Amino acid sequence: MPSILRCKCIIVGDATVGKSSIAQVFHSDSSHFPKNYTMTQGVEVLVKPVNIPETTDSVEMYIYDSAGKEIFSDLVRRFWDHPSVVIVVYDCTSETSFSSVKKWLERIRLQCPNMQIPGALVANKIDLDQRRVISPKAGKELAQSNKLEYFECSAKEMQNVDTPFFYLANEFHKLYQERVELFNSLT
Repeated sequence: MPSILRCKCIIVGDATVGKSSIAQVFHSDSSHFPKNYTMTQGVEVLVKPVNIPETTDSVEMYIYDSAGKEIFSDLVRRFWDHPSVVIVVYDCTSETSFSSVKKWLERIRLQCPNMQIPGALVANKIDLDQRRVISPKAGKELAQSNKLEYFECSAKEMQNVDTPFFYLANEFHKLYQERVELFNSLT
């Protein structure tokens, strides 16, 4: 019997790293890149189903696109209760946004102590290769040291934006399957 699982995905990172663009490009199946920049104030929620390969199951992803400005941090954290998965985004042309990844991870861990949450570290704006200051190697090392999966994308070029979402939907589905098996073994 097919299952539809609901997954809360929070997207965090500094302002202007491209969180909203990534969320909107994914939500639109790479058919729409937001050309006008509008700063997210609080949280914007998008919903998109993801079919799980080789099953009849799907994961309905509730994507919480969080504001990156410090002024909204208290408001944003109210929406972070019980996340299923997390995406931390940085701009590969900005040392500051890369350095902030640790701050974002600490905030999430404070919100969800004792929880192991599947996560992805996403380097955005790889289309700006001439201005890149964070190497893929540095990004991969940071991801590994924080038990995250590493991805690179360009929301503007609609390149590789879906990959972290598909990865996390599959990880969420695997955790669900493990819990079902555990529950069945107890009965």
